[in-house]
Amino acid sequence: MKKFLPIIIGMLLTTCVFGQNPNLGASGAQFLEIPVGARATALGGAFVGLSDDITSVFWNPAGIGNIKNKAAHFSYMRYFEMFDLNAAAFAINFEDVGSIAVSVLVFSMDKMEVTNENNPNGTGRFFDAQDLAVGLTYAKNLTDRFTVGLTMKYVSQRIWNETASGVAFDVGTKYRLDFQNLTIAMRMSNFGPDLRFDGEDLNVTHDINSNIPLNRLTPARLMTDDYPLPLCFQVGIAIDLYNSTFLKIRSAIDAVHPNDNRERVNFGTEFTFFDRLFLRGGYKYNYDDEDFTFGAGVNLPVAGNVVFFDYAYSLYDILPSVHRISLGMTF
Repeated sequence: MKKFLPIIIGMLLTTCVFGQNPNLGASGAQFLEIPVGARATALGGAFVGLSDDITSVFWNPAGIGNIKNKAAHFSYMRYFEMFDLNAAAFAINFEDVGSIAVSVLVFSMDKMEVTNENNPNGTGRFFDAQDLAVGLTYAKNLTDRFTVGLTMKYVSQRIWNETASGVAFDVGTKYRLDFQNLTIAMRMSNFGPDLRFDGEDLNVTHDINSNIPLNRLTPARLMTDDYPLPLCFQVGIAIDLYNSTFLKIRSAIDAVHPNDNRERVNFGTEFTFFDRLFLRGGYKYNYDDEDFTFGAGVNLPVAGNVVFFDYAYSLYDILPSVHRISLGMTF
């Protein structure tokens, strides 16, 4: 296995450095690509292979196969001082049946006043927008090494009175080897049909012939174009660099191939002290603005349960840096 590990890493890097995608900016529903959860974000998004907790429903559905009993998660992020991202999930393991989870992702903005040519300072009317994804995830350990998972999710977008909705799927796998707890994983996310906005604001009146001054205006309707979901394929490996009673170091690298952008590489490392305190760091290669990520976490036993608190800080070159917090529990 030691001979093949450098080859696997080399293939991931070569794919991302030399691959190019001609469909830059071609997909919609971009909220589905925003990283969810402080732990995964602090690791630079290199989480497909590391996924082993409730937040796996947002990264690799196969990861919830590691949940022993029940788990819950909630995370919050203020995005660029303009948007709010809230996520929640709950999972339960049914022993021989597998693990099942439900998740909710809400991306919203503050209300803005409507302006037009005659009222550049505002009309007194306000509009907002909101995106929503509700998912149902199932994962099963087919063997003691191989796990598969599937998520079906309802995706909805709203801009004022216009909405678009559809169904999408995520699929993921994880395979663990004996060598240093090496895990090879993959996921395909947001596979589904195109969406299209529709709503009452698309109703208009149209003058069929402007040369006739007294003709009646005809009711008409504006048509919007279909747009694809942000389909993404991600493959990664995770490995234990050091493992002792007091300190564990686990690192990961993911190659990301989106349908609407350049290929990318995510790097992440997690330091675990006494199985209670966590320090994390990551780097995102070939992104337009984001690069380094940092974070920390702690878990505490409470009345027979375990409570997790995680924090992540993402650095951007031009845009404001982003803070994320997550709260979880296993019981």
